[in-house]
Amino acid sequence: MTAETVLRIGVLAVQGDVREHRQALESLGATAVPVRRPRELDGIHGIVIPGGESTVIDKLLRAFDLFDPLQAALREGLPAYGSCAGMILLADRIIDGTADQQTLGGLDITVRRNAFGRQVDSFEQDVTYAAWPTPLHAVFIRAPWVEEIGPSVEVLACVESAGRQRPVAVRQGLLLATSFHPEVTGDTRVHAHFVDMVRESGQT
Repeated sequence: MTAETVLRIGVLAVQGDVREHRQALESLGATAVPVRRPRELDGIHGIVIPGGESTVIDKLLRAFDLFDPLQAALREGLPAYGSCAGMILLADRIIDGTADQQTLGGLDITVRRNAFGRQVDSFEQDVTYAAWPTPLHAVFIRAPWVEEIGPSVEVLACVESAGRQRPVAVRQGLLLATSFHPEVTGDTRVHAHFVDMVRESGQT
């Protein structure tokens, strides 16, 4: 991909903070396109899976006949970023999921759904992300955390809870995920990180 190539990054648009993610991506010079149907996966260089309700998004993916094509695209190397529910959908394993809940998979992690508690337990906190010199203000809404990671997973940020450091941002290859919602803070650094990943991936 040349530096002049305009990135087309899809935003899964079946539920969640679709508008906010599109605005963040477009502020960075990418073209953000909503994805609701399999044909809308054509021509995108990466995809964002927003927060929302992971069980609902799973059901809607299947209702729109999008689950299998999206899973296949991820397995073929489509870069993806998942926030909150998006992290759950990219995880290979879930704790406290529903009996029929499926994930797209790809990240060798085990996530605990609603790990920090219910809606009333939502909170905001500054976190250290990777090697960035200044903290990132993170918003956690019924957020998961990562319970276990595989050997190829890089932990980018943690939050202390119940006396332990809980991973809340991870990367494995072309897949990035956060427990929190950077799209609601006005800080576009996580989205910029993902845009850089897409550019470096060589997707065309």
